[in-house]
Amino acid sequence: MRQSNGQRGTRRPASFAGTRLCLLASLLAAALCAPPALADSRARQAAPAKQQGGRYEHAHYQIRLDLDFDARSYAGTERVRWTNRDDAPASTIYFHLYPNLRAEDERAGSPQGDTDSAAPDEPRLEVTEVRAAPKGGPLPFTLEDEGVTLRVQLRGTVAAGASVEVEISFRGRFPEIDPDETSLPAHVVQQVGAALRDTREVRRARDTNFVSRGVMLLGEFYPVLAARNDNGDWQRKVEPSVGDAFFADVADYDVTINTPGEIALFTSGEEAGNAEFGRNSSHMFQGESLRGFALVAGRTLRSAEQTVAGMRVRSVFAAEHEKTGRRVLAHAADAARTFAARFGPLPLKTVTVTEAPFVAGLGSAEFAGLAAIASAFYVDFDSPAMRALPELVREQRSSVEDSLEFAAAQGVAQQWWGEAVGSDPQREPVLDEALAQWSALLYVQDVDGEERARQVQEDQLRGVYQVYRTFGGEDRAASSPSRDYRNSFQYAAIVVSKGALMLVALRQLLGNERFFHALRGYYEANRLEVAEMDDLRAAFVAEAALPQRRMVTRTFNRWLTEKHGDEDIAPPNPQLAAALGITTEQQSAKDRNAFSRLGRFFWRQMTRIR
Repeated sequence: MRQSNGQRGTRRPASFAGTRLCLLASLLAAALCAPPALADSRARQAAPAKQQGGRYEHAHYQIRLDLDFDARSYAGTERVRWTNRDDAPASTIYFHLYPNLRAEDERAGSPQGDTDSAAPDEPRLEVTEVRAAPKGGPLPFTLEDEGVTLRVQLRGTVAAGASVEVEISFRGRFPEIDPDETSLPAHVVQQVGAALRDTREVRRARDTNFVSRGVMLLGEFYPVLAARNDNGDWQRKVEPSVGDAFFADVADYDVTINTPGEIALFTSGEEAGNAEFGRNSSHMFQGESLRGFALVAGRTLRSAEQTVAGMRVRSVFAAEHEKTGRRVLAHAADAARTFAARFGPLPLKTVTVTEAPFVAGLGSAEFAGLAAIASAFYVDFDSPAMRALPELVREQRSSVEDSLEFAAAQGVAQQWWGEAVGSDPQREPVLDEALAQWSALLYVQDVDGEERARQVQEDQLRGVYQVYRTFGGEDRAASSPSRDYRNSFQYAAIVVSKGALMLVALRQLLGNERFFHALRGYYEANRLEVAEMDDLRAAFVAEAALPQRRMVTRTFNRWLTEKHGDEDIAPPNPQLAAALGITTEQQSAKDRNAFSRLGRFFWRQMTRIR
């Protein structure tokens, strides 16, 4: 691990945490046309930092949020206690305002760019004041990187090991997404476009900060302390890509949210109390060792839960999706039980899997203590509407339901790999993606047996790569930063599939006892830290027998930095390519209807959440 006296990490929505159901929806489209004040601070400005088990105390956020659900806006105040864990004094601290992140062609001044007054379909976070806390004067601040980075100049310096508190007032807005953008047909069109035309995708701030179909998701709504690297340098650069951009230190949270009383709230933290004020409610949440704080809200949201391995596993769903939501709960509970037994306990009391009406292009996203799957894929095949669909669609029931189960397990796994053990989603997206996807495969094996696990491995991992290659995608190294991948189709085939299959190969090489001992040791050594691929490699090398150690290194290199996908996974399928009329050259616009000639093989491979 890179750092022994501090906790750094990442919350992924961002990698691409995500997963997406593919192509089945094209057929569906044809058939289904005075609030409490902030509590006193734990410590005073520039006071020596407490230590917990030899580690400096976490950063601590106290957030008060007034949420106007119907106006799609909010205002808040956060008091942040930050500890200087570097050896040198510091006089400046940095925050990231993730709702302001824009792709290059969306920035102010570009032909398609937005300004504060011309971006109604993008969220926005504005800082109105920064003060020293408690009861200090105003602090000078500036906005950098097109409003994404907040630079705060402190009064004097903060010595190594000392702490400082600042209080930030902010306000924000979030867009309402057209329901058509979140529908099954929209997801299919986007996916087919990525496959046939190699379209470029970039995650947008609106993907995880929005309201649609009566459900609101705020994934990164407040100013977030930037992380620092091993040299003490602030990681100030945030780049939009197909993967997640969120990267933050572990922190403790006390959050009070004031909202209309009929709104159901589910967050990364534990609800510690609530009070009624006329038509409004005040909800208090607490969370420790979180890599961010997200919330989902809505008037029709319901929940069901189970207690597993000493923690609460919860499923959140719209009232009309209760049957599917309860099925997701059963999968999530089994997954949490499997991972706790195999890897070790989570530093969380609750893990929530929720539906969210994601825009096409994003099938799932993971946050601290909360995994979200696109509402479009909460399909009930026993409903009257589904019974009216053609037989070819209804034949996909097992494939769709298996895919939803796998996505729920993968979302839970991200709480171990990406949350408890952090990693940089922009620089090394393959690290947590590989572990989470392979863990979902492990869940299938432990719950349903070896034979089904082999089939899922073929469909979810090998099949995705083969279809990608069949559509003309090029094999490439899986160890590249997220900005180097063009779209989620390529990302799933290269980063996710290759990374997970590398772990399958390592397990075969080392055997179960050494493999799982190494993985559990990696988890324990890096929990609440930020790990790198070298840490995972070192864990397996340390457990390998002496003659195997070189093979472990070669396995990492072969799967991550070299190009052996066709040999190790599957080459392009010429029969499928011929049936679709696909050539090895880049697809042209006239090929966009090629998917209408798909056979059952293609449906089996592509009807997936990615």
